[in-house]
Amino acid sequence: MMIIRPIKPSDYSALYNIAEESGIGFTSLPVNESLLQSKIADSQTAFKAHISQPGNESYLFVMENSATGEVVGTSGIASSVGLDDAFYHYHLSKVVHASRELDIYNTAEILTLCNDYTGVSEICTLFLRESARHGNCGRFLSKVRFLFMMEHKARFAETVIAEMRGISDETGKSPFWQWLEEHFFSMDFPTADYLTGIGQKQFIAELMPKYPIYVSLLSKEAQAVIGKVHDKTQPALRLLESEGFSCRGYVDIFDAGPTVEANLTHIRTAQASRKLAIKIDEQTVDSDTEYFVINCKIAEFRAIATSLNIDEANELAIISQADAEQLDVQNGDFIRFAPTTFKV
Repeated sequence: MMIIRPIKPSDYSALYNIAEESGIGFTSLPVNESLLQSKIADSQTAFKAHISQPGNESYLFVMENSATGEVVGTSGIASSVGLDDAFYHYHLSKVVHASRELDIYNTAEILTLCNDYTGVSEICTLFLRESARHGNCGRFLSKVRFLFMMEHKARFAETVIAEMRGISDETGKSPFWQWLEEHFFSMDFPTADYLTGIGQKQFIAELMPKYPIYVSLLSKEAQAVIGKVHDKTQPALRLLESEGFSCRGYVDIFDAGPTVEANLTHIRTAQASRKLAIKIDEQTVDSDTEYFVINCKIAEFRAIATSLNIDEANELAIISQADAEQLDVQNGDFIRFAPTTFKV
């Protein structure tokens, strides 16, 4: 069985391996020992803190194979982005150049540097190792965050975003960044991506063009990748779109990958989730429906995918003893759960 729990210091080696496997363009997990150690420490602090409103907290989860103890994936949530360091995006919009006297009317797309997403929550750092890319593991690792956020809403903003990895090749060559590099930065994409990942973002404010960029002035290659995602990111994007996320024209400043957003209470898994007290009864758990299930704890958070029965008359969720042990819950404790799949 796969269990999702908060990361702990002993998971460092696994996290480092995941950072190496994730490759160039996965900004939130740079291969840097001190930064990864700091991410673990920050996450532990966040899970232990008593919080009434979102701040700078960063939560990092890991997926563990309970049979082997192997950590096979990670995912995270940032409570509020941009409070300490500026959080940059390009916004793709249109301007009109028109002359009534000459009967000329032209529209042009522009990219404007902005900080519009300051203060929103971000789901991030999602990576599943190749050996675990089967069944519901990918959906589980992603969707469990919506259950956690719905259960602990005071810790998060109403608007939730996800930055999707844009187009780049195996060597880190990004068509969009190539144009920026040539005209403004004199720095390759892997270097810029790494510096951002370790928190050194000052160069963006210093070197990024201050005025809107006309898309038509970019190279054809750069224009072609605006708002497009990396092949390996397509499944993650489809999953988020099925949850109600959409892009409102914001793209990454390095590779032009899209940023998608949704309101927490409108996210399909969060909206469909239920919170019920449990009853442990081995004999009656025979449902064919599988659910993603979390306990309602924070520091001792646990999540599994399993079957359960619902006693509507008594408002109880009936689970097995084995599942109760994995979730660290007892009779009368509460769980929150949502179906692993939704009917079309």
